Amino acid sequence: MDPATPPADPAPQGSAEGRRPGHLYRQVAAHLAAHPDQVLKVGEITTAIAARSGGAVFEALKKMAAAGYATHRTGPHRFQITQAGIDAAGSMPPPATRPPRSGGSGTRRRQPVPRPNGDLYFPRKLAGATDVDVLRRLRDKRIPVLLYGPPGTGKTALVEAAFPDLLTVAGTGDTVVEDFLGSFIPLPDGGFEFVYGPLVVAMRKGRALLVDDATLIPPKVLAVLYPAMDGRRVITIPGYRNERVEAVDGFYVIAGHNPGVHGAILTEALASRFDVHIEVTTDWDLARHLGVPAPAVQAAITLNADLAAGRVGWAPQLRELLGFTRVRKTLGLPAAVANLAGRAPEDDREQVLAALRQQFGTDITALTLGKQR
Repeated sequence: MDPATPPADPAPQGSAEGRRPGHLYRQVAAHLAAHPDQVLKVGEITTAIAARSGGAVFEALKKMAAAGYATHRTGPHRFQITQAGIDAAGSMPPPATRPPRSGGSGTRRRQPVPRPNGDLYFPRKLAGATDVDVLRRLRDKRIPVLLYGPPGTGKTALVEAAFPDLLTVAGTGDTVVEDFLGSFIPLPDGGFEFVYGPLVVAMRKGRALLVDDATLIPPKVLAVLYPAMDGRRVITIPGYRNERVEAVDGFYVIAGHNPGVHGAILTEALASRFDVHIEVTTDWDLARHLGVPAPAVQAAITLNADLAAGRVGWAPQLRELLGFTRVRKTLGLPAAVANLAGRAPEDDREQVLAALRQQFGTDITALTLGKQR
């Protein structure tokens, strides 16, 4: 055993650690969160929170590190909270799924996967595996995927977690062919240089390309993708000497679609290019694990049921719930609830207010400036 490793003594009978599952973990997380700029030793944390077992504290710290909520340094063992740990607000990480018994079926839950911005993505179950694993397997077989669901459910986060080499085209009604292929840019000396677009770069370097909000892009523009996705895997660049571009191994196209968003049209030509269509909905259990208060989650579940039934046109998803949590920690619960109400479109405001009032039991209005103080 590493001499620097604290002994894994069991918590004494009747101690706080033994009586309340998760109590010690929350104490440890709160102490790290109160000292975000410090790298703390296990013994320092044990003393600071008056814990009876250094081993139990060490186990809690290792659990935080495994979830990405803390960094773990050795020689001696030291820990520092991460931004994800601060955002989790002391909530226990999602429980790991036990590995299957010999001869059984199932998979071990993957650890959280970092995204390029440093945030963590928690993989979800899909087709007997995890969503991250499934997307990687589909890429290996060159099977394109269309992800669809309301904005804010985590479609982009999933793709970023699955493919670290990802390039992205953010689709809008103003997206043009040059946004895929490239265009000339002016140089300081007065000349021009052609800069290749993300589609060309992805094809030549074997990278993944996400076409986000693909159904907002005019169909004539999207047609530039089709020869790159089919058996030819070749395109030309009309605006640059009709240069021929061939895709190398690893090149992959995945797209996102937000049904119900104004202007989003899923044409048959586009839908048929993607062999796999995956619906992405909000993970309510993950929202709870990330520190979203239960009443906010329940209000969101109610409103999403109304959304599915066509009674409202908007409902908060994971993105809005995580924003709710950040506002609550900064401005307090009443302001966070009022802000969530204010994020609803005007046509759906009353239904959203009713759902929030039912859960929080207070007089709620949208966040609005008051009189001068």
